[in-house]
Amino acid sequence: MTSTNKKRGGKSDGYKGRPWFMKKKVSSVINEEDVVYESVTKTDNNIPYKGWNHYFPDEIYESISQTTFRTRIAENYFEKNKKSLKVNELEEQKFYRLDIKSLLNDESFLREWTSFPDDVRDNPSHTINCLGLALHQVASKLDGNDPNAEFPAIRIRLFNNEPVVPLKEIKAGLFGKLVTVKGTVIRVGPSKLLCVRMGFACTSCRRPQTVTQKDGIYTLPKSCLAGECKSKTFAPLCSSHLTITRNFQIIKIQESIGDDDQRSDGGRVPRTMEIELTDDLVDICCPGDNVTVTGIVKVNSNEEPKRKNAPSLFVLYLEAVSVVTSKATGGRLGHTNVEFSLKDYYAIQELHSEENLFRLLVNSVCPTVYGHECVKAGVLLALVGGAQGVGRRPNIHVLIVGDPGLGKSHMLHACASVAPRGVYVCGNTTSSSGLTVTLTKEQGGDFALEAGALVLANHGVCCIDEFDKMTSQHQALLEAMEQERMSVAKGGVVCSLPAHSTIIAAANPAGGHYNRAKSLIENLRMSAPLLSRFDLIFILLDKPNAHLDSLLSEHVMALHAGSKKMKTYLRSSSLSSSMASDYDPSEDGMDVSLMERLKIRPGENIDLVPQELLRKYLAYVRKYVPTPKLSVEAGKVLQNFYLELRGQHRDKDSTPITTRQLESMIRLAEARAKVELREEATVEDAKDVVELMKLTLFDVNEDVKGGLEFKKTRGMSQGSKAKKFIAALQRRAQIENKNTFFVDEMKQLCTAMNLQVTDFKSFIELLNTHGFILKKSSNQYKLLTVD
Repeated sequence: MTSTNKKRGGKSDGYKGRPWFMKKKVSSVINEEDVVYESVTKTDNNIPYKGWNHYFPDEIYESISQTTFRTRIAENYFEKNKKSLKVNELEEQKFYRLDIKSLLNDESFLREWTSFPDDVRDNPSHTINCLGLALHQVASKLDGNDPNAEFPAIRIRLFNNEPVVPLKEIKAGLFGKLVTVKGTVIRVGPSKLLCVRMGFACTSCRRPQTVTQKDGIYTLPKSCLAGECKSKTFAPLCSSHLTITRNFQIIKIQESIGDDDQRSDGGRVPRTMEIELTDDLVDICCPGDNVTVTGIVKVNSNEEPKRKNAPSLFVLYLEAVSVVTSKATGGRLGHTNVEFSLKDYYAIQELHSEENLFRLLVNSVCPTVYGHECVKAGVLLALVGGAQGVGRRPNIHVLIVGDPGLGKSHMLHACASVAPRGVYVCGNTTSSSGLTVTLTKEQGGDFALEAGALVLANHGVCCIDEFDKMTSQHQALLEAMEQERMSVAKGGVVCSLPAHSTIIAAANPAGGHYNRAKSLIENLRMSAPLLSRFDLIFILLDKPNAHLDSLLSEHVMALHAGSKKMKTYLRSSSLSSSMASDYDPSEDGMDVSLMERLKIRPGENIDLVPQELLRKYLAYVRKYVPTPKLSVEAGKVLQNFYLELRGQHRDKDSTPITTRQLESMIRLAEARAKVELREEATVEDAKDVVELMKLTLFDVNEDVKGGLEFKKTRGMSQGSKAKKFIAALQRRAQIENKNTFFVDEMKQLCTAMNLQVTDFKSFIELLNTHGFILKKSSNQYKLLTVD
């Protein structure tokens, strides 16, 4: 048994390291074999309820008391429904889950116990004990064993209690009342033992007695039961049958990630509350779980050290009556905080009837950012995810790389807001423990688990901005992205937590501008294993384009003019109307690319989906279409594209095309079908995925000339060749004490280094463009710097 006295406000008296029941000085040690228990263990045979002392140990039985009256009413209810009772399970589990709505909807029960709704809310402990005693009486009669055998105490677990109270509304006015709250578990403490009844023996006459330890506070008897004994000192009987302990655990919950109330109340610290779990509720949840807790509001003293003349501060906590976790409600099958009303179902049905639903949803993901339709399509597929199953990873990870000012952060914020469960973190203000999971040491040397962002986003989306600024935390993501779990080994504690979270990250290239002459790894300074875990990698470049710049400026002006004027402004623009023909999707009857099909043509009137409805739709998709299938024809399309990639790039230094790319395409095709609420991915879905994958491969491997260079991400790219050549040229400049070279001298140096360059003239022009050398004349260049 560990100490809960300090938690409940008791004082420590210097007996550090000893059990709490030994912290009080006693005059002598009692040998428990000499204690006589007859007067304590004797029971009253006139009580018709055998388990009375289990539920009301401090109340004397009276046949006309209010407790007996309520227990008889509850007994009649369980007698009427005794066919649903399984005595063997009750004996083994020692608890019974009771739907409170079944009691409130029973007219005969409420006719006899008219004050039940008020009693269960205002006096929950007594009401639950009455229900438990009634069930105990009915179950003991149904038991086919020895009638004299003692039936174990049954704990009533009430669930489906309404309404759900937000954590910010748990205040002093609710003290002692039954409430239901929802939240995300952020901390799980170790399991301990809590003493609820303690046996004591008088040190003079050795007369035993029991004292209820209310709320775990160590309480001594006030006087000896023997009238002639005037002793005031007692010794605890720790090994006696009079001492009753229960399993005990403390968890901490936080307002649910993505909760509507938290979204509307941004800019404040999320509310947290401690929950006390006992008996069968211990170890029922782990960090990152969404839980619905029904419990009794109680209070304890603040644990902070008190200063002189400091006010007495107290903290509200919840004594759990029942806990419903995400595992019990489907867990992996899309359990979220989103609740659907009848109006939501009608809105989703109407949205599903749209002719070009995928195009509408893609443009509704982040309407404030103009263009980047393919990036939005990849992000939408990541928010939906692939098919869920045992041993399969449904999460689609997306990395967006690009120059500053292109709207990457806006897209991440939009993803976190429309995701049914989304967490947004910034890389330059996030630690490794804050991202994953950590072990904290409590008083007494026990460890508690505290969840980070990835664990809190379990079965959701974790949006990480400034991904390139958190290089020290990249290694912690490797296991989470592929194995969907987080392992911890610290202080002799080895454990793993689930982390089924989708990662959507945004990164800026090193130097502030993406350099096509360098590989992706050189631009981001990330490890190849981490990059290989992303299913889609988009590269956004800030290229001057008169047509796109005009459309973008119109979009920004309309955005600042107000959403009501936005469509009018686009329609009245002469430039938009004159260029509308450039976006004709059916020109010459040719196949239209995915990018062109997703674009909103200038002057087109389109009603985008509101963000709240989009969030409800995504939650609906994840919940009701969990396992779409891949058709045989679609599988052939993906297989042929994969084999084509493998056949083209077999060089030793080429980009590794592995089964990860094939699995990524399968997940994307399944997500493409889920977006439109279809149970099977078709050939058209597979073709869209192939086109999207081609676009990402072209972005990653495109060279400075616009061609594909698959040796860039792994082997020696043009950028690495330039580094080697400039380094050799710098050494030659130091030896010869000059910084000006002719083209022939540089070509001889390149040959001496055995550096294979296809077009040396283009290579020199590239070095000049990027500022390594400066052109002095048609045949002479000056060395400027070394990168």
